Amino acid sequence: MKDLTMTVTGWVATDPRLVVTRDGEGPPMCTFRLAQTARYFDRSTDKWTDGNTEWFTVRVFRDSARLVAESVRTGQPVIVEGRLRTNEWTDAQKVTHWGLQLDATCVGHDLTKGLATFTRAVVSGGEDEAPEEEPVDSIPDDDTETIADPAQDSEDAEEEVDGRPAALV
Repeated sequence: MKDLTMTVTGWVATDPRLVVTRDGEGPPMCTFRLAQTARYFDRSTDKWTDGNTEWFTVRVFRDSARLVAESVRTGQPVIVEGRLRTNEWTDAQKVTHWGLQLDATCVGHDLTKGLATFTRAVVSGGEDEAPEEEPVDSIPDDDTETIADPAQDSEDAEEEVDGRPAALV
């Protein structure tokens, strides 16, 4: 049977919580709530209107759990891809509730809403380990050539603050 996978863009509603499963012996798991509100343009009022908000509980496992717990905060826009699950439970008053759960395979910041800086993580014991002293972007690629930035050569180049154009800071 094939799992139902989906991609959701939304806003982090709770700070991620990192837990270690199975009495401290299992793999780490990070969980946070994600809100996604559809918007549409209402021609009758000539305004943008919010639709219903869908709430997801996002779960991330293993090494990725630690990375997400250190990178994501409440109020940040994210993109999450993963397997959709429904969760059913009954409370103390015998009322049945349903929830949407997304077991994430990918989590990242939504760069259509802001800026981000990426730092590659070194995962102990993993196949994709990068040397700690050498940044990934400094590794030369024989098939590429360096292209000069014309804005840097001109006299009217923008000033930079922390490596970003001053206009964006």
